[in-house]
Amino acid sequence: MRFKLLLLFIIVPVTELFLFLRIGSKIGLPATLGIILLTAIIGAALTKSQGARALSSFREAMARGALPHREALDGLLVVIAGAVLLTPGFLTDAAGFLLLFPTTRKAIRNRLVTYLKGRIQIIGHPPTYRGPTKRPTEDTDFIDI
Repeated sequence: MRFKLLLLFIIVPVTELFLFLRIGSKIGLPATLGIILLTAIIGAALTKSQGARALSSFREAMARGALPHREALDGLLVVIAGAVLLTPGFLTDAAGFLLLFPTTRKAIRNRLVTYLKGRIQIIGHPPTYRGPTKRPTEDTDFIDI
């Protein structure tokens, strides 16, 4: 695992630098910087809207009494997308935008769920719902004057 992360932290910046140099030589420095700033601004706006939508879905699932695991993963993927979009680069921007679109995020989430199913084990019993609590017939909490 450490080796994979080390490899990722080496390959991604080198690839981004290569893409900066390659694209920058074709379109020029001002256009390259403009694209980077524009994608950061658009990415921040999309992250905000998609994050709000994921939070709303999470709250709705909780209100229904359902386990909001899909909604929680959506929220996590949106946070990752926002972090990746704020990182300057063409490759990271592409990955971030893919995570922000609901259809691709759903496909990534489903693969992540499949991957995590065999690795996560829930121990314990789920709480049982006993319905609303009833107020005692006698009002012992109040003193009549």
